[in-house]
Amino acid sequence: MIEAKNVCKNFDDFCALNDISCVIPDGCIYGLVGTNGAGKSTLLRIMTGVYRQDKGELTYDGQPVYENQAVKRDIVYVPDELYFLPGSNLNRMAKLYRAAYPGFDMDKFTRFAEDLGLDRKKNIAAFSKGMKRQAAIILALACNPKYMFFDETFDGLDPVMRNLIKAIICQEVEQRRAVAVITSHSLRELEDTCDQLALLHKGGLVLESEIIDLKTNMFKVQTAFLDDYDRTRFAGIDILHFVKRGSVSNIIVRGDRGEIIDRFNALHPVILDILPLTLEEVFTYEVEALGYDFSAMFDREVE
Repeated sequence: MIEAKNVCKNFDDFCALNDISCVIPDGCIYGLVGTNGAGKSTLLRIMTGVYRQDKGELTYDGQPVYENQAVKRDIVYVPDELYFLPGSNLNRMAKLYRAAYPGFDMDKFTRFAEDLGLDRKKNIAAFSKGMKRQAAIILALACNPKYMFFDETFDGLDPVMRNLIKAIICQEVEQRRAVAVITSHSLRELEDTCDQLALLHKGGLVLESEIIDLKTNMFKVQTAFLDDYDRTRFAGIDILHFVKRGSVSNIIVRGDRGEIIDRFNALHPVILDILPLTLEEVFTYEVEALGYDFSAMFDREVE
């Protein structure tokens, strides 16, 4: 289990992280989303012991990570900007990883390379951007770490390879009760992979939740009535967003689906449709309810 308590990090006069607290349990794929400069990479570097926090605590099962070799043996980190030894191929990099990680599994590494079609004897400098990303990921996974960190994991991967890498990471987490922390700018990339999602903005943790709770407790309701009405008609219902055009309203509500349907039916509408929301929409309306404006944060505008 990874636990952050009131973690803060400053660079000169810039606050990169401000009072971050979260708990990541074993067997969890944890997604970090946010805009450029939100603090995702800084948090990953603190979690992996690259940086030391200025305030607060970051522990693994109660043990600090910074300058703790025993903890770091169970950690691999694939950064956004990849590094390989100059002139190296995959076989040479595998020897380096095996020297650093006692649990490195050469058979697993070979199998991954074959599954992905990577030439282990070819100079990595000649790989495409996506192939370099694949190489870094399989080297990390072959270490059999308990804690895996991936910064912009799917950057440069085509859709087929992206889904394959997702499946491999999920399998590793499930089989070994490992932890994977993944950052991305895109909620779409993480929606079908992560168990929990956290939203960072300007160094702060705006929202953290299990995906199943996010996607099952919020709905879009389209409704209409014969007489004139406004938002006050729906008193007692947890409304996050309300827009009325003519006699038809689009309402974002939070709560139990069955209870919501019953409460709206009791008002005798002439139209009532309960529609699911994408994860992007869920996050947008959640953070709007907290007073933030994220209308331009995600890949497309939420309608």
